[in-house]
Amino acid sequence: MPDDAKTTTDFIEQLRESTDEELRDRRAQITESLQNLRFRTASGQIDDPNRIRKYRKAIARINTILRERELGLRRAR
Repeated sequence: MPDDAKTTTDFIEQLRESTDEELRDRRAQITESLQNLRFRTASGQIDDPNRIRKYRKAIARINTILRERELGLRRAR
């Protein structure tokens, strides 16, 4: 989950205001961070294991917004 959003609602609003390309870039960054977190967890270097769950949810939210736009349910602003 991006650290600049204070609440989930803020994060979702930021995502909805982003373009498709920005969403794909953000998803790639979060996926890379998630992979790094998993390696750090395996080696016992992580302080907050809940971050993995937050990152997975962020990726799912981005995928949902991209799919909504693909189906024409919502449009990019």
